[in-house]
Amino acid sequence: MINYFNTILLLLIGCLAYGQQPISNLKQFEIFGEAQGTTYQISYYHDAAIISKNSLDSIFQVIDQSMSLYKKDSKINTFNQSKDKFMLLDNHMKAVVKKSFRFYKESKGKFDVTVKPLVSLWGFGPEKTKVIPDSALVRETLKDVGMEKLVLKGNKLIKKVPNIQLDLNGIAQGYTVDVIYEYLKKHAVGSFLIEVGGEIRTRGLKPNQEEYRILIARPDSMNQGSNYVVGLKNKSITTAGSYENFRTVGNYKFSHHMDPNTGYPLKSTIISATVITESAIDADGYDNVIMAMEPKEAIAFANKKNKMDIYLIYLDGAEIKEAYSKGFEKYIRIYK
Repeated sequence: MINYFNTILLLLIGCLAYGQQPISNLKQFEIFGEAQGTTYQISYYHDAAIISKNSLDSIFQVIDQSMSLYKKDSKINTFNQSKDKFMLLDNHMKAVVKKSFRFYKESKGKFDVTVKPLVSLWGFGPEKTKVIPDSALVRETLKDVGMEKLVLKGNKLIKKVPNIQLDLNGIAQGYTVDVIYEYLKKHAVGSFLIEVGGEIRTRGLKPNQEEYRILIARPDSMNQGSNYVVGLKNKSITTAGSYENFRTVGNYKFSHHMDPNTGYPLKSTIISATVITESAIDADGYDNVIMAMEPKEAIAFANKKNKMDIYLIYLDGAEIKEAYSKGFEKYIRIYK
């Protein structure tokens, strides 16, 4: 299984750069950079270069100052370290926290942004640890976990317990993509693709009326290893995987996805979940929800949502299988 995990990590999702020439006077412009501990890429069509890298980097900096756990003086770290009962949120953090409450409710607690103490306890995030916590420590840590211990009232986020902490990494990159989307839209860019750390959102068609096309790799054991190429117009896509961030201590291998009910790393038969929605924040948030479900439950959840489609790779015993929601097939353009 480890070889499969390593392969899929490299190929799981990527943007295909088709070199066709536009049939209008619009030109293609690309901007690349690093931000939020990962890389980003913006590809857009316009008659002139109107989006600068500096302007994009400024957006990243403002959002990081709000929600990055790696910036010591960020808003989120101030909230996490403070013993005050409440904090006034900036607009970015308020929007993400508000959306997090929605995911928490819809997922019946499977999505929970208060898992930071558990993330730290199990050795992920800025703090590192090399031991497996005992059950008593896990139970004690769980006392400070649970979004029901938070109240959002206007711009005020209120703590019901003093040691509760936030980790918005599971949704903040999708939100960032949406902020950049609105920035390009405001500048009258009608066709573009934004990618930040695997979170992708598209707008419009290319000048040749082609959709933006994204490669989704499939396991070698299926259909001679053929992959899907999906076509997107005004849609977002992302993929989460249980292999993408894990630790091994002794013979125990575990994922960074935490179960807020048990306090232990999440155990699921789903290996990866690809989610297609309109907004990137929804794709980013729902992939965490889907990863916490069993395959049949996840497919039923996606079909019920109606505005979301998913593709799963999962384990059935020792066999690798795949499944997708009823609307996913309409995005498939090529078996490559």
